[in-house]
Amino acid sequence: MGRIEDAIRQKEFKSPYNKLIVNLLYTHSYLVTAQNNLLKPHDISPEQYNVLRILRGQSGVPTTVSSIQDRMLNKMSNASRLVEKLKTKGLVNREECPNDRRQVDILITEKGLDLLKMLEAQVEESNKTILHLSEEEVIQMNNLLDKLRG
Repeated sequence: MGRIEDAIRQKEFKSPYNKLIVNLLYTHSYLVTAQNNLLKPHDISPEQYNVLRILRGQSGVPTTVSSIQDRMLNKMSNASRLVEKLKTKGLVNREECPNDRRQVDILITEKGLDLLKMLEAQVEESNKTILHLSEEEVIQMNNLLDKLRG
């Protein structure tokens, strides 16, 4: 990928702050494209993958769509629509909550867990390949991004 100036054919930026914002946005697109390419053969989107990971993290405890929405990486995603698509694929179950009929409990299915297990090694290898960073640099980048968000 190289320098952001070369990637977007821009000679210079008005400030290093402006360059960082453009660089982060461009890099986000780069990472999403790579993740899409990895997940597409399995007929799931990065957002659906995120929902499955959230549900797996529940360790068999049902959760609600609003709880999933709160934990999603992309807050603009429509968790209800994503859950419905995953249900259609047999990767999650939706059931009326026995204590509150207005609430819907969401659980990952065995099929959903199997898909995540199958993808685990591929995702890990892809992450290492697309980042072009050493483990030390990855740790430093994580610390800087955490600091950036305050």
